[in-house]
Amino acid sequence: MSKVLVIAEHLDGKLNSATAKTVSAAQALKPDSIDVVVLAADPAGIAAEAAQVAGVARVLTVANPANANAIAQVLAPQIARLAAGYTHVFGPSTTFGKDLMPCVAALLGVAQVSDVMSVEGSHVFKRPIYAGNAIITVEAPADQTVVATVRTASWPEAAKGGSASIEAVTAEAALPAHTRYLGLAAGKSDRPDLQSAKRVVSGGRGVGSAENFRIIYDLADKLGAGVGASRAAVDAGYVPNELQVGQTGKIIAPELYVAVGISGAIQHLTGIKDAGTIVAINKDAEAPIFEIADIGLVGDLFKLLPELEAAL
Repeated sequence: MSKVLVIAEHLDGKLNSATAKTVSAAQALKPDSIDVVVLAADPAGIAAEAAQVAGVARVLTVANPANANAIAQVLAPQIARLAAGYTHVFGPSTTFGKDLMPCVAALLGVAQVSDVMSVEGSHVFKRPIYAGNAIITVEAPADQTVVATVRTASWPEAAKGGSASIEAVTAEAALPAHTRYLGLAAGKSDRPDLQSAKRVVSGGRGVGSAENFRIIYDLADKLGAGVGASRAAVDAGYVPNELQVGQTGKIIAPELYVAVGISGAIQHLTGIKDAGTIVAINKDAEAPIFEIADIGLVGDLFKLLPELEAAL
């Protein structure tokens, strides 16, 4: 009998799409029930969104001023207390989940299963290793709670249309005082968030400079897309590092990914392997990116992108 507790990720009173993807992974277990827990200062609005996710039986809310900001050391003791009675505790493999879930696993005294991309059984999972070049099958102990992060790029969002009940609960746990929230440093943009965008345009070293990167932003605006970059472009100072896509950046799975002036190093390909349609634009016909691209265009990006933008 499997019971799954999914940790909701949210920001500014809105539920993150990573939560619905985590629910999809939970559904693959074919459990008896899936509950979502929302920890916030005022969880009402977020809980209402979570209740609409198909497959969710209950939404548990923990209202506490200490939960106003996502601090792993504050949330983890409460989640560990709530985990009693659940066979699995799932969180998204986002910055939020990677920070939080190891703390939950440590408090429960279990080893974490990271980046679950496939469910093979109640305690058997597949996850990528070696920058996604190999897939390993791992088996968690059957007599312990399974704490796992879900590789959101590998799972679709669970459908809407659910009508889960919402219940207020308390999590009596000693909250630490040694960690406190100072502020959130995040780039402000009207464009879609890189990790949740359905379309992404990325630029690489071939763009040439920070000034030239405007051509990437213009195409992205035309497509209503998020903007990404290769590590080479970030290291060269063309764009800030929060735009980096790849093994040491963000792992994304948009429906459309346009790679402009990106050669296609294995570390970058790791971040886009689950994308729907990959379009590559590069003047080097031998660039590795063309080996995985669905559509390839060989030529000068400074000539091709304005033409493409005009056509759009």
